[in-house]
Amino acid sequence: MELSVYNIKGEDTGKKVTLDDSVFGIEANEQAIYLDVKQYMANKRQGTHKSKERSEISGSTRKLKKQKGTGGARSGDINSPVMIGGGRVFGPKPRDYSFKLNKKVKRLARKSALSLKAQENAIIVVEDFSFEAPKTKEYAEFMKNLQVADKKSLLVLADQNKNVYLSARNLEKAKVVTVSELNTYKLLDAKSLLLTESSVAAINNF
Repeated sequence: MELSVYNIKGEDTGKKVTLDDSVFGIEANEQAIYLDVKQYMANKRQGTHKSKERSEISGSTRKLKKQKGTGGARSGDINSPVMIGGGRVFGPKPRDYSFKLNKKVKRLARKSALSLKAQENAIIVVEDFSFEAPKTKEYAEFMKNLQVADKKSLLVLADQNKNVYLSARNLEKAKVVTVSELNTYKLLDAKSLLLTESSVAAINNF
């Protein structure tokens, strides 16, 4: 699959890049995508939720009324889960939600997400570029030139570029990552995928 290369002004440079069919042209595996996204979101969970059980409630342990002869149900202390303000039965406890996923499954999920973007014609290739200083206005102009200013976009760089990253940081719909940070969730979350020439070469080796 061949795509034209654009510059930061949105102009066609006349150059072409080839997207490897083994990465951008496979049949998407929905199960692999589901597992990879599920793992990403699970790993982001803090798991610090906690509710107090009966033994942890601050309250008297005095028996509220005698066991028999009242005509009503028997009751224990005020910390009982059936009482207002009592403890919670089987409430949430701190836990780790992360789970292991094989590298081959994660790689297949990434390739599947890239192939879906290729099928949707949502990939734009741009020349390698940099900014002399962090300027949000320049990055916003760059997105406008490529006609993706109103969409969620993900720019993939081959290596870290602090000025480009800082320029995009304050824009709600713009994200910048390196090839090594690329994951299935970020690919699917973006409506437009912006690849630099050097990042295409790295991604073709996935």
